Amino acid sequence: MAKAIVYSKNNCPFCVQLKQYLDSEGIAYEEKNIDVDPNHAEELAKLGYMSVPVTVIGETVILGLNANRIKKAVAALSGAST
Repeated sequence: MAKAIVYSKNNCPFCVQLKQYLDSEGIAYEEKNIDVDPNHAEELAKLGYMSVPVTVIGETVILGLNANRIKKAVAALSGAST
């Protein structure tokens, strides 16, 4: 099961960078491309965001590539599940 959800869209260089970072850190994620499925865009709007990339890890919502916040959110999630 994915630890993170990544909202992205086509032709988004920041989305590519974020996914490369998550891959390099071994963080599993489910990608929700808002260009492919309009339902994903609605989910993103309900979170209060209109731009991507947005990463959701547990209860933490992170706009853009913020390595420190991603690491803290993963650590908090891992600590809660052990």
